[in-house]
Amino acid sequence: MNANQSSMLILQETCMDAGGSLVVYAPVDIPAMQVVMSGGDSAYVALLPSGFAIIPDGPGSPGPTTSNGNGDSHRVGGSLLTVAFQILVNSLPTAKLTVESVETVNNLISCTVQKIKAALQCES
Repeated sequence: MNANQSSMLILQETCMDAGGSLVVYAPVDIPAMQVVMSGGDSAYVALLPSGFAIIPDGPGSPGPTTSNGNGDSHRVGGSLLTVAFQILVNSLPTAKLTVESVETVNNLISCTVQKIKAALQCES
């Protein structure tokens, strides 16, 4: 591996059914995974899963309605998006949150939600 290559992999699991969609992923250190794959102890591999779930709001749930012009109206389907991150900001046990780390996490969440909405072609 040279200096331009990353030493991290992304471990990902997805699930999709009528109840919704789920994507869970975690960055994993390549050298640590090589130790585990060679029979080493997996307890020493840092695993901080993150992900998101998209769940339909259901046919009977309250929400906006639309009309076809003939007086008929029906519910417009919607979804609930839940995003979760586990991020190691500082490995020191006595470390305190900084304004910069809070801003970084806020930007990460905002960008992730915007990318999910764009992928689903939703309006902002």
